Amino acid sequence: MDRPKSRLAKMSWPGLFLIGYLALGSYGVGAMQSQKAQPTPAEAPAARPVGTVKSISGNSITLASDAGSDVNVVVSEASKIVRIAPGQKDLKDAISLQLQDIQVGDRILVRGKLSADGVTVIASSIIAVKKLDLAEKQTSDRDAWQRQGVGGLVSDVNAADGTIHIVVGMPGEKKKIAVHVSNGTILRRYAPGSVNFSEARPAPLNEIKPGDQLRARGTRSADGSEISADEIVSGSFRNISGTISAIDTVAATITLQDLATKQVVIVIISPESQIRKLPPAIAQHLARTLKGAPANGHPAPAAMPASRPGESTIPVDMNRERQAGDLSQLINRLPPTTISDLHRGDAVMIVATEVTQKPRIMAITLLSGVEPILQASPQGEASTILAPWSLSGTPGGDSATP
Repeated sequence: MDRPKSRLAKMSWPGLFLIGYLALGSYGVGAMQSQKAQPTPAEAPAARPVGTVKSISGNSITLASDAGSDVNVVVSEASKIVRIAPGQKDLKDAISLQLQDIQVGDRILVRGKLSADGVTVIASSIIAVKKLDLAEKQTSDRDAWQRQGVGGLVSDVNAADGTIHIVVGMPGEKKKIAVHVSNGTILRRYAPGSVNFSEARPAPLNEIKPGDQLRARGTRSADGSEISADEIVSGSFRNISGTISAIDTVAATITLQDLATKQVVIVIISPESQIRKLPPAIAQHLARTLKGAPANGHPAPAAMPASRPGESTIPVDMNRERQAGDLSQLINRLPPTTISDLHRGDAVMIVATEVTQKPRIMAITLLSGVEPILQASPQGEASTILAPWSLSGTPGGDSATP
Protein backbone atom coordinates (compact mmCIF):
# COMPACT_ATOMS: atom_id res chain seq x y z
CA MET A 1 0.00 0.00 0.00
CA ASP A 2 1.42 3.36 -1.00
CA ARG A 3 2.26 5.66 1.82
CA PRO A 4 -0.02 8.73 1.67
CA LYS A 5 1.63 12.01 0.77
CA SER A 6 1.98 14.60 3.48
CA ARG A 7 -0.60 17.36 3.67
CA LEU A 8 2.07 19.92 2.79
CA ALA A 9 3.11 18.04 -0.36
CA LYS A 10 -0.49 17.97 -1.57
CA MET A 11 -1.14 21.66 -1.04
CA SER A 12 -2.03 23.67 -4.12
CA TRP A 13 -2.22 27.44 -4.10
CA PRO A 14 -4.46 28.80 -6.86
CA GLY A 15 -3.79 32.29 -5.50
CA LEU A 16 -0.02 31.91 -5.85
CA PHE A 17 1.30 34.01 -8.71
CA LEU A 18 4.80 35.17 -9.53
CA ILE A 19 5.90 37.59 -12.23
CA GLY A 20 9.20 39.23 -11.42
CA TYR A 21 8.32 39.00 -7.71
CA LEU A 22 6.22 36.71 -5.52
CA ALA A 23 2.63 37.97 -5.29
CA LEU A 24 0.49 35.83 -3.02
CA GLY A 25 -2.89 36.34 -1.41
CA SER A 26 -2.20 37.09 2.23
CA TYR A 27 -3.92 37.41 5.55
CA GLY A 28 -3.82 41.15 6.09
CA VAL A 29 -1.75 42.31 9.02
CA GLY A 30 -4.30 45.02 9.72
CA ALA A 31 -6.96 42.35 10.14
CA MET A 32 -4.58 40.40 12.35
CA GLN A 33 -3.99 43.39 14.58
CA SER A 34 -7.71 44.08 14.83
CA GLN A 35 -8.24 40.85 16.79
CA LYS A 36 -8.86 42.43 20.19
CA ALA A 37 -9.91 39.28 22.01
CA GLN A 38 -7.33 37.17 23.86
CA PRO A 39 -7.92 33.69 22.42
CA THR A 40 -6.75 30.52 24.05
CA PRO A 41 -4.13 28.54 22.10
CA ALA A 42 -6.82 26.16 20.85
CA GLU A 43 -8.82 29.11 19.51
CA ALA A 44 -5.91 31.03 17.99
CA PRO A 45 -6.93 32.33 14.56
CA ALA A 46 -5.12 31.18 11.46
CA ALA A 47 -2.75 33.64 9.80
CA ARG A 48 -1.16 33.70 6.35
CA PRO A 49 1.06 36.78 6.09
CA VAL A 50 3.15 37.20 2.95
CA GLY A 51 6.03 39.55 2.30
CA THR A 52 9.78 40.04 2.23
CA VAL A 53 12.19 38.86 4.92
CA LYS A 54 13.48 41.97 6.70
CA SER A 55 15.73 40.40 9.34
CA ILE A 56 16.41 37.09 11.08
CA SER A 57 17.41 36.60 14.72
CA GLY A 58 17.62 33.15 16.25
CA ASN A 59 14.37 31.38 15.43
CA SER A 60 12.48 34.59 14.66
CA ILE A 61 11.94 36.21 11.27
CA THR A 62 10.85 39.82 10.91
CA LEU A 63 8.62 39.92 7.86
CA ALA A 64 7.91 43.16 5.99
CA SER A 65 4.34 42.23 5.17
CA ASP A 66 2.69 43.22 1.90
CA ALA A 67 -0.13 44.52 4.12
CA GLY A 68 2.21 47.29 5.26
CA SER A 69 3.25 46.23 8.77
CA ASP A 70 6.03 44.08 10.19
CA VAL A 71 5.14 40.60 11.41
CA ASN A 72 7.20 38.55 13.85
CA VAL A 73 7.35 34.94 12.62
CA VAL A 74 8.43 32.33 15.16
CA VAL A 75 9.88 29.16 13.63
CA SER A 76 10.00 25.91 15.60
CA GLU A 77 11.49 22.50 14.85
CA ALA A 78 8.03 21.38 13.77
CA SER A 79 7.74 24.19 11.17
CA LYS A 80 7.98 22.90 7.59
CA ILE A 81 9.96 25.15 5.23
CA VAL A 82 10.04 24.65 1.47
CA ARG A 83 11.46 26.51 -1.50
CA ILE A 84 9.63 26.96 -4.81
CA ALA A 85 10.68 28.55 -8.09
CA PRO A 86 9.21 31.87 -9.25
CA GLY A 87 6.06 31.16 -11.21
CA GLN A 88 5.47 27.77 -9.58
CA LYS A 89 1.77 27.33 -8.71
CA ASP A 90 1.91 24.20 -6.54
CA LEU A 91 4.29 22.38 -4.22
CA LYS A 92 4.94 19.21 -6.22
CA ASP A 93 8.52 20.30 -6.99
CA ALA A 94 9.14 22.11 -3.70
CA ILE A 95 12.52 21.61 -2.03
CA SER A 96 12.84 21.29 1.76
CA LEU A 97 14.82 24.01 3.53
CA GLN A 98 16.09 24.76 7.01
CA LEU A 99 15.68 28.09 8.79
CA GLN A 100 19.35 28.90 8.16
CA ASP A 101 18.64 28.72 4.41
CA ILE A 102 16.27 31.70 4.63
CA GLN A 103 17.94 35.04 3.89
CA VAL A 104 17.05 38.71 4.03
CA GLY A 105 15.30 39.68 0.80
CA ASP A 106 13.63 36.30 0.26
CA ARG A 107 9.87 36.30 -0.31
CA ILE A 108 7.88 34.03 1.99
CA LEU A 109 4.30 32.97 2.67
CA VAL A 110 3.72 31.88 6.25
CA ARG A 111 0.95 29.61 7.49
CA GLY A 112 0.43 29.51 11.21
CA LYS A 113 -1.42 30.73 14.27
CA LEU A 114 -1.73 34.30 15.42
CA SER A 115 -0.49 34.92 18.97
CA ALA A 116 -2.31 36.99 21.54
CA ASP A 117 -0.20 40.09 20.78
CA GLY A 118 -1.73 40.26 17.31
CA VAL A 119 1.61 40.68 15.52
CA THR A 120 3.36 37.35 16.12
CA VAL A 121 2.68 34.26 14.04
CA ILE A 122 3.72 30.77 15.19
CA ALA A 123 4.65 29.20 11.87
CA SER A 124 3.45 25.74 10.93
CA SER A 125 4.82 26.07 7.39
CA ILE A 126 6.75 28.57 5.27
CA ILE A 127 6.86 28.71 1.48
CA ALA A 128 9.90 30.64 0.24
CA VAL A 129 11.08 32.08 -3.06
CA LYS A 130 14.76 32.96 -2.93
CA LYS A 131 15.94 36.47 -3.70
CA LEU A 132 18.44 35.17 -6.27
CA ASP A 133 15.72 33.18 -8.05
CA LEU A 134 13.56 36.30 -8.19
CA ALA A 135 16.39 38.34 -9.71
CA GLU A 136 17.00 35.68 -12.37
CA LYS A 137 13.26 35.54 -13.12
CA GLN A 138 13.12 39.30 -13.48
CA THR A 139 16.02 39.25 -15.92
CA SER A 140 14.42 36.45 -17.91
CA ASP A 141 11.07 38.26 -18.00
CA ARG A 142 12.67 41.53 -19.15
CA ASP A 143 14.50 39.71 -21.92
CA ALA A 144 11.26 38.03 -23.03
CA TRP A 145 9.40 41.35 -23.14
CA GLN A 146 12.20 42.93 -25.15
CA ARG A 147 12.38 40.07 -27.66
CA GLN A 148 8.65 39.46 -28.01
CA GLY A 149 7.05 42.69 -26.86
CA VAL A 150 5.37 45.53 -28.67
CA GLY A 151 3.78 48.63 -27.18
CA GLY A 152 1.54 51.43 -28.34
CA LEU A 153 -1.68 53.38 -28.01
CA VAL A 154 -5.00 51.49 -28.15
CA SER A 155 -7.09 52.65 -31.11
CA ASP A 156 -10.01 50.20 -30.79
CA VAL A 157 -11.07 47.05 -28.94
CA ASN A 158 -13.23 44.28 -30.38
CA ALA A 159 -14.23 42.14 -27.42
CA ALA A 160 -16.32 39.83 -29.61
CA ASP A 161 -13.35 38.42 -31.50
CA GLY A 162 -10.70 39.28 -28.89
CA THR A 163 -8.75 41.75 -31.00
CA ILE A 164 -7.12 44.98 -29.83
CA HIS A 165 -5.61 47.38 -32.35
CA ILE A 166 -2.70 49.51 -31.19
CA VAL A 167 -0.82 52.26 -32.98
CA VAL A 168 2.96 52.03 -32.69
CA GLY A 169 6.02 53.49 -34.34
CA MET A 170 8.45 56.31 -34.54
CA PRO A 171 7.22 59.84 -35.33
CA GLY A 172 5.88 60.04 -38.86
CA GLU A 173 6.05 56.26 -39.27
CA LYS A 174 3.03 55.07 -37.33
CA LYS A 175 1.49 51.68 -38.05
CA LYS A 176 -1.39 49.66 -36.66
CA ILE A 177 -0.85 46.24 -35.06
CA ALA A 178 -3.60 43.75 -34.24
CA VAL A 179 -3.17 42.15 -30.81
CA HIS A 180 -5.08 38.87 -30.55
CA VAL A 181 -6.32 37.77 -27.12
CA SER A 182 -7.02 34.10 -26.34
CA ASN A 183 -8.32 32.28 -23.27
CA GLY A 184 -4.72 31.70 -22.22
CA THR A 185 -3.67 35.36 -22.46
CA ILE A 186 -2.70 36.92 -19.13
CA LEU A 187 -4.28 40.37 -18.84
CA ARG A 188 -3.11 42.95 -16.31
CA ARG A 189 -3.73 46.61 -15.71
CA TYR A 190 -1.70 49.22 -13.88
CA ALA A 191 -3.12 50.20 -10.51
CA PRO A 192 -4.35 53.81 -10.26
CA GLY A 193 -1.48 56.10 -9.26
CA SER A 194 1.10 53.33 -9.67
CA VAL A 195 4.07 53.28 -12.04
CA ASN A 196 5.24 49.86 -10.87
CA PHE A 197 4.54 46.85 -13.05
CA SER A 198 4.71 44.54 -10.03
CA GLU A 199 1.52 46.22 -8.78
CA ALA A 200 -0.40 45.62 -12.01
CA ARG A 201 -3.55 43.62 -11.23
CA PRO A 202 -5.49 41.04 -13.24
CA ALA A 203 -8.13 42.79 -15.34
CA PRO A 204 -10.63 41.62 -17.99
CA LEU A 205 -10.51 42.65 -21.63
CA ASN A 206 -13.46 45.02 -21.25
CA GLU A 207 -11.38 47.32 -19.02
CA ILE A 208 -9.11 48.17 -21.96
CA LYS A 209 -10.32 51.34 -23.70
CA PRO A 210 -9.27 53.41 -26.74
CA GLY A 211 -6.56 55.84 -25.70
CA ASP A 212 -5.02 53.42 -23.19
CA GLN A 213 -1.35 52.56 -23.38
CA LEU A 214 -0.82 48.83 -23.94
CA ARG A 215 2.11 46.48 -24.18
CA ALA A 216 1.82 42.89 -25.39
CA ARG A 217 4.22 39.96 -25.43
CA GLY A 218 3.75 36.92 -27.67
CA THR A 219 4.23 35.53 -31.17
CA ARG A 220 4.38 38.04 -33.98
CA SER A 221 3.35 37.43 -37.58
CA ALA A 222 6.01 37.44 -40.28
CA ASP A 223 5.16 40.98 -41.38
CA GLY A 224 4.81 42.27 -37.81
CA SER A 225 1.22 43.43 -38.31
CA GLU A 226 -0.24 40.96 -35.78
CA ILE A 227 0.74 39.43 -32.47
CA SER A 228 -0.86 36.49 -30.65
CA ALA A 229 -0.50 37.70 -27.08
CA ASP A 230 0.69 35.54 -24.21
CA GLU A 231 0.57 38.51 -21.87
CA ILE A 232 -0.82 42.04 -21.96
CA VAL A 233 -0.42 44.95 -19.57
CA SER A 234 -2.40 48.14 -20.05
CA GLY A 235 -3.12 51.38 -18.29
CA SER A 236 -4.69 54.80 -18.60
CA PHE A 237 -1.90 57.35 -18.79
CA ARG A 238 -1.38 60.97 -19.78
CA ASN A 239 1.08 62.12 -22.42
CA ILE A 240 2.11 65.74 -21.90
CA SER A 241 4.87 68.03 -23.06
CA GLY A 242 5.96 71.51 -22.14
CA THR A 243 8.69 73.69 -20.68
CA ILE A 244 9.69 73.40 -17.02
CA SER A 245 8.79 76.53 -15.04
CA ALA A 246 9.77 75.33 -11.55
CA ILE A 247 11.72 72.52 -9.92
CA ASP A 248 11.48 71.38 -6.27
CA THR A 249 14.20 68.80 -5.65
CA VAL A 250 13.16 68.36 -2.01
CA ALA A 251 9.56 67.50 -2.88
CA ALA A 252 10.77 65.78 -6.08
CA THR A 253 8.37 67.71 -8.32
CA ILE A 254 8.54 69.84 -11.45
CA THR A 255 5.94 72.30 -12.74
CA LEU A 256 5.09 72.96 -16.38
CA GLN A 257 2.25 74.01 -18.66
CA ASP A 258 0.89 71.24 -20.87
CA LEU A 259 1.23 72.42 -24.48
CA ALA A 260 -1.93 70.60 -25.58
CA THR A 261 -4.32 71.68 -22.80
CA LYS A 262 -2.54 74.87 -21.63
CA GLN A 263 -3.09 73.68 -18.05
CA VAL A 264 -0.41 73.94 -15.37
CA VAL A 265 0.50 70.55 -13.95
CA ILE A 266 2.78 69.45 -11.14
CA VAL A 267 4.72 66.31 -11.99
CA ILE A 268 5.87 64.03 -9.18
CA ILE A 269 9.21 62.30 -9.81
CA SER A 270 9.16 58.97 -7.96
CA PRO A 271 12.07 56.53 -7.46
CA GLU A 272 10.48 54.39 -10.21
CA SER A 273 10.25 57.24 -12.72
CA GLN A 274 12.45 56.78 -15.78
CA ILE A 275 14.30 60.00 -16.68
CA ARG A 276 16.36 60.20 -19.86
CA LYS A 277 17.90 62.94 -22.02
CA LEU A 278 18.02 62.73 -25.81
CA PRO A 279 21.37 63.63 -27.38
CA PRO A 280 20.94 66.55 -29.83
CA ALA A 281 21.60 64.43 -32.94
CA ILE A 282 18.84 61.95 -32.05
CA ALA A 283 16.39 64.75 -31.16
CA GLN A 284 17.05 66.49 -34.49
CA HIS A 285 16.63 63.24 -36.41
CA LEU A 286 13.28 62.56 -34.71
CA ALA A 287 12.18 66.14 -35.39
CA ARG A 288 12.94 65.76 -39.09
CA THR A 289 11.01 62.50 -39.15
CA LEU A 290 8.08 64.15 -37.36
CA LYS A 291 8.04 66.88 -40.00
CA GLY A 292 7.95 64.24 -42.71
CA ALA A 293 11.45 64.90 -44.05
CA PRO A 294 13.11 61.83 -45.61
CA ALA A 295 15.19 60.11 -42.95
CA ASN A 296 17.76 58.97 -45.54
CA GLY A 297 18.49 62.58 -46.31
CA HIS A 298 19.88 63.15 -42.84
CA PRO A 299 20.91 59.79 -41.42
CA ALA A 300 21.67 59.50 -37.75
CA PRO A 301 25.00 57.80 -37.04
CA ALA A 302 24.97 54.37 -35.44
CA ALA A 303 26.85 55.76 -32.43
CA MET A 304 25.88 59.21 -31.24
CA PRO A 305 28.73 61.32 -29.85
CA ALA A 306 28.53 62.46 -26.25
CA SER A 307 26.63 65.72 -25.89
CA ARG A 308 28.72 66.89 -22.95
CA PRO A 309 32.33 66.21 -21.91
CA GLY A 310 32.53 63.04 -19.86
CA GLU A 311 29.34 61.50 -21.25
CA SER A 312 29.61 58.03 -22.71
CA THR A 313 28.95 57.30 -26.37
CA ILE A 314 25.38 56.09 -26.92
CA PRO A 315 25.03 53.23 -29.41
CA VAL A 316 21.77 53.73 -31.27
CA ASP A 317 20.87 52.35 -34.69
CA MET A 318 17.99 54.51 -35.95
CA ASN A 319 17.12 52.15 -38.79
CA ARG A 320 16.73 49.30 -36.33
CA GLU A 321 14.60 51.48 -34.06
CA ARG A 322 12.26 52.31 -36.95
CA GLN A 323 12.02 48.64 -37.89
CA ALA A 324 11.25 47.71 -34.29
CA GLY A 325 8.59 50.42 -34.28
CA ASP A 326 9.11 51.17 -30.62
CA LEU A 327 10.77 54.39 -29.46
CA SER A 328 10.89 53.02 -25.90
CA GLN A 329 13.62 50.60 -26.97
CA LEU A 330 15.76 53.55 -28.03
CA ILE A 331 15.07 55.43 -24.80
CA ASN A 332 15.97 52.41 -22.68
CA ARG A 333 19.51 52.45 -24.02
CA LEU A 334 20.10 56.06 -23.03
CA PRO A 335 21.93 56.65 -19.72
CA PRO A 336 19.59 57.51 -16.82
CA THR A 337 19.46 61.02 -15.39
CA THR A 338 17.82 62.50 -12.28
CA ILE A 339 15.69 65.46 -11.31
CA SER A 340 18.85 67.32 -10.32
CA ASP A 341 19.93 67.20 -13.99
CA LEU A 342 16.81 69.14 -15.03
CA HIS A 343 16.65 72.94 -15.24
CA ARG A 344 14.04 75.65 -15.55
CA GLY A 345 13.38 76.27 -19.24
CA ASP A 346 14.09 72.67 -20.27
CA ALA A 347 11.58 71.21 -22.71
CA VAL A 348 10.31 67.78 -21.67
CA MET A 349 7.94 65.08 -22.88
CA ILE A 350 6.30 62.97 -20.18
CA VAL A 351 4.14 59.89 -19.81
CA ALA A 352 2.41 60.02 -16.43
CA THR A 353 -0.30 58.43 -14.35
CA GLU A 354 -3.02 60.28 -12.50
CA VAL A 355 -2.92 60.62 -8.72
CA THR A 356 -5.60 61.79 -6.30
CA GLN A 357 -4.02 65.21 -5.61
CA LYS A 358 -4.91 67.06 -8.80
CA PRO A 359 -3.39 68.83 -10.69
CA ARG A 360 -0.52 66.53 -9.76
CA ILE A 361 0.51 63.59 -11.89
CA MET A 362 3.27 61.00 -11.40
CA ALA A 363 5.91 60.60 -14.08
CA ILE A 364 6.52 57.18 -15.55
CA THR A 365 8.84 58.33 -18.33
CA LEU A 366 10.33 61.83 -18.63
CA LEU A 367 12.40 62.73 -21.66
CA SER A 368 14.39 65.96 -21.84
CA GLY A 369 16.50 67.36 -24.67
CA VAL A 370 13.38 67.39 -26.85
CA GLU A 371 13.35 71.04 -27.95
CA PRO A 372 13.68 70.21 -31.68
CA ILE A 373 10.84 67.68 -31.43
CA LEU A 374 8.46 70.14 -29.77
CA GLN A 375 9.34 72.81 -32.30
CA ALA A 376 8.34 70.34 -35.01
CA SER A 377 5.04 69.70 -33.19
CA PRO A 378 4.15 72.88 -31.25
CA GLN A 379 0.69 71.66 -30.21
CA GLY A 380 2.11 68.90 -28.01
CA GLU A 381 1.13 65.92 -30.16
CA ALA A 382 4.75 64.72 -30.15
CA SER A 383 4.43 63.52 -26.56
CA THR A 384 2.20 60.68 -27.74
CA ILE A 385 5.22 58.92 -29.25
CA LEU A 386 6.32 57.92 -25.74
CA ALA A 387 5.24 54.66 -24.13
CA PRO A 388 4.87 54.34 -20.34
CA TRP A 389 7.27 51.48 -19.69
CA SER A 390 10.21 51.94 -17.34
CA LEU A 391 13.10 49.68 -16.38
CA SER A 392 12.36 49.93 -12.66
CA GLY A 393 9.12 48.03 -12.57
CA THR A 394 7.62 47.51 -15.92
CA PRO A 395 7.53 44.90 -18.64
CA GLY A 396 10.42 44.39 -20.93
CA GLY A 397 12.99 45.86 -18.62
CA ASP A 398 11.90 49.06 -20.16
CA SER A 399 13.77 50.50 -17.03
CA ALA A 400 11.77 46.31 -12.08
CA THR A 401 9.83 46.58 -13.04
CA PRO A 402 6.92 42.36 -16.17
